[in-house]
Amino acid sequence: MTALRWFKSSYSGGEGNECVEMAKGHSYVAVRDTKMRCGRVLTVSPEAFAAFLREVKGGGSGHTA
Repeated sequence: MTALRWFKSSYSGGEGNECVEMAKGHSYVAVRDTKMRCGRVLTVSPEAFAAFLREVKGGGSGHTA
């Protein structure tokens, strides 16, 4: 995971205390807490991440798995 190119969320707090970073792997999207870069990383499929973003933006179907 260290070779990934991480990007901070554009919605992260300006003071750095509420930041989330994402990185795209070959077959997954990785998400981590900026404050804990050596901590655990959540990985999901690109399709699951896209569905998550649609729901957050209010454009999803409203179904849950």
